[in-house]
Amino acid sequence: MPKPAVPGDQLLLPSLSPGPTQLRLAAGVVLALVVAAALAYPNAEQPFPAGTVLLPAYAAVVLTTESITAALLFAQFSTQRSPALLVLAVGYLFTGLMIVPWALTFPGVFAPDGLLGANLQSTAALAALRRVGFPLSVLAYALMKDRVPETNARSRPIVLGAVAATLAAVLAAAAVAVEVPSVLPRFMVSASETTDLWQAIPAAALVLCGAGLAAFAWRWRRLSVLDLWLVVVLCAWAIETFLLGFAGGGRFSVGWWAGRSYGLAASCVVLVVLMAEITTLYARIVRSMAAERRVREAKLASLEALSAAIAHEVNQPLASMVTNAEAGLRWLNRPAPDLDEAREALACIAKDGHRAARVIEGIRAAFRKSPQARVPLDINTIVQDTLKHARGDLRANRVSVFTEFDGTLPWVNGNPVQLQQVVLNLVANAVDAMGTVTDRARVLRLRSTRQGTGSVLVVVEDSGSGLEPEQEERLFEPFFTTKPNGSGMGLTICQSIIEAHGGRLWMTGNHPHGAVFQFTLPIDQDFVQDSAREGASDGARDGGWNHAAPAAERAR
Repeated sequence: MPKPAVPGDQLLLPSLSPGPTQLRLAAGVVLALVVAAALAYPNAEQPFPAGTVLLPAYAAVVLTTESITAALLFAQFSTQRSPALLVLAVGYLFTGLMIVPWALTFPGVFAPDGLLGANLQSTAALAALRRVGFPLSVLAYALMKDRVPETNARSRPIVLGAVAATLAAVLAAAAVAVEVPSVLPRFMVSASETTDLWQAIPAAALVLCGAGLAAFAWRWRRLSVLDLWLVVVLCAWAIETFLLGFAGGGRFSVGWWAGRSYGLAASCVVLVVLMAEITTLYARIVRSMAAERRVREAKLASLEALSAAIAHEVNQPLASMVTNAEAGLRWLNRPAPDLDEAREALACIAKDGHRAARVIEGIRAAFRKSPQARVPLDINTIVQDTLKHARGDLRANRVSVFTEFDGTLPWVNGNPVQLQQVVLNLVANAVDAMGTVTDRARVLRLRSTRQGTGSVLVVVEDSGSGLEPEQEERLFEPFFTTKPNGSGMGLTICQSIIEAHGGRLWMTGNHPHGAVFQFTLPIDQDFVQDSAREGASDGARDGGWNHAAPAAERAR
């Protein structure tokens, strides 16, 4: 029964599907191993002068690589609880540990008859267990791969038990090989020549390798990365077995040493792949954590920007409400209260309160990045209404206002509250910029005109002190401000609103003094189509946000 897919398991080697690159790489490695074996085979019977000098290094490398591989596989088992992984880890551990008594009993390595004083057959018997044991464990892994993992089982006792049992088996095999040599099969004639009985061992190992390859081929479409490289390991093991058992020459020949090199390759392949995939997985985790941290920081920055935007935008209607409230109190505190003026002040307060609510809703909509409620509207009307709201500040700061509106402008499609906030911000910034001007007139100019065939242009000019070049470069950055008590969010919000409407906002210098802010908005295409159908009709239409009539007609 196939085990159910677990999303987290798809990142692990036993469940991760190999990509085309890994398939090609594995095929290339197998091809290279076969070509190298074909080149070594003609000289397999030639003696190799190294003798036993390289065997301690060979044994140390095999012990290290296969022990580390077993440890990594045990770690994979702790995550997935797969019986197949446990069997494979035990196989690697058994093969790695068996190299120790094999090297210690090998004649001529550490002593003429072996460091343990073993019989001539001891080394061959231990080698036979290694030769057959490893492909047997890989075959068992392939056959058990689809078993359902024991998710409720505790992995630590199982791993400790498996390691203890493997170590006990290795010690028992070494003890039998050294202490009871009489029960061992006769595999060796001399220290370098084998008997005919030995040929059964490599033959059995080749059969097990073939069975393992067949098992993997049977489930080819469901191969994991680990399965793919175990196929490469079995191929290397089979080539090693063939060179050691059938290429001739006996011990210390070219074929024998070539086989040992394939043994090193077989012991290193899975370790290298495991380390590479673990490194890749670690890099993914690091990138994921970094991305999560960036998202969290972006959310915090958004919250900070939202709070700053609310404070910045709501301050204007609140200030207007306070001004109107104070004016209303003055009208009421007169000896003869002027109720009409007080009533008008209260009406202005109510209007500013509703405007503050619309401002907050507009800011929320802008930060939601959701579709805005937009209607066809006249940008000239937006600018004129904004000037009415800013009239008190303009008078208090002795600012002269000059307007030049193109009465034939087509309508644009937009959110009236948000666009009004844009114009109000630009006007307020212009008034602030002229607050320190004492040697010339404080002049604010607002113009509207058509730009090209697809957009309208609104221009806000002031005669203030202007900006330094380095300030101009950072003008639209969040939290950058040239005002002592500014929040640095006004122009950022204006830019985001204009860009969300499909337009553009920018700033240039106003020679000889001041600054010029300009923004464009695309023309409402429905208006263009209606105008084309109706021609130059003089029929007046009712005013309002939802009626597509020329600005000149609405102004009548």
